[in-house]
Amino acid sequence: MPNQIVSRQDWLAARRDLLSKEKAFSRQRDALARERRALPWVKVDKDYAFDGPTGKLTLADLFGARSQLLVYHFMLGPGWAQGCPSCSYLSDHVDGALPHLAARDVSFAAVSRAPLAEIERFRARMGWKFPWVSSFGGDFNLDFQVSFPKDGRTGNKVAYNYGETEFGGEELPGASAFYKDAGGAVFHTYSTYARGLDLMIGAYNWLDIAPKGRDEVGLPHSMSWVRHHDAY
Repeated sequence: MPNQIVSRQDWLAARRDLLSKEKAFSRQRDALARERRALPWVKVDKDYAFDGPTGKLTLADLFGARSQLLVYHFMLGPGWAQGCPSCSYLSDHVDGALPHLAARDVSFAAVSRAPLAEIERFRARMGWKFPWVSSFGGDFNLDFQVSFPKDGRTGNKVAYNYGETEFGGEELPGASAFYKDAGGAVFHTYSTYARGLDLMIGAYNWLDIAPKGRDEVGLPHSMSWVRHHDAY
């Protein structure tokens, strides 16, 4: 047995002690969320263009009739046979959330650098319905520091997650938030990368309360166990 076995009374005492720490963490998380929402904004002046199933779209178009937009920077580069398994793991949680996001004035779109035909082929395999557009040929992924094509890279360092890191591949994950005002101006309000995306993965939150947790100790890297949902 990996854990100590105790009486129900002793277990309740230990659980109540942990509960006080969980409540403190919840309050800290709420405070951090307030700080996140209080960040200054940056007006987006560049005219980004995307390819979608209905044709060319601007960043403002991705909002639809809503004032807020969440973008997931999905790792699917030009010519890839399939999307990143870890991005797919996160994306498996999106479709069910869309009606709830819409109820709070929030639209969602995934953006990848692969051409639209390659996106649509993989989307069909995965069965996803969420909006997913291509930024192929544009600067969107480069400007939000999630794509690092060979022709735009020097050395073995790239700017990612608000710092400089070793080059880990031509595509990396992230999520960005935007606001559109009544006049149609768009503002970048937030972006997060790497472990900042954990909170969007509901299965991880379930695993965190399971007896063995994420059970990733000893793996080559934390998400090396993850597969596309049709490949387990």
